[in-house]
Amino acid sequence: MSRDAVHAYEDDDMAARARRARFGSLPEPVRVEDLIEERPAVAPYPARFAYDPDEWLVRYCA
Repeated sequence: MSRDAVHAYEDDDMAARARRARFGSLPEPVRVEDLIEERPAVAPYPARFAYDPDEWLVRYCA
């Protein structure tokens, strides 16, 4: 075996070890609860529930 072949083999072996170290195992599973984010679709509108249906009685009948 020539020196170039030995160096090429060592380089391939080091690359294979580096790949195995980086990609050798699967990542930890992610829980379904961690995949879901709940938030309101629109910002709350404060005047939406401010209407008082009995207010007209005070204004017009008193």
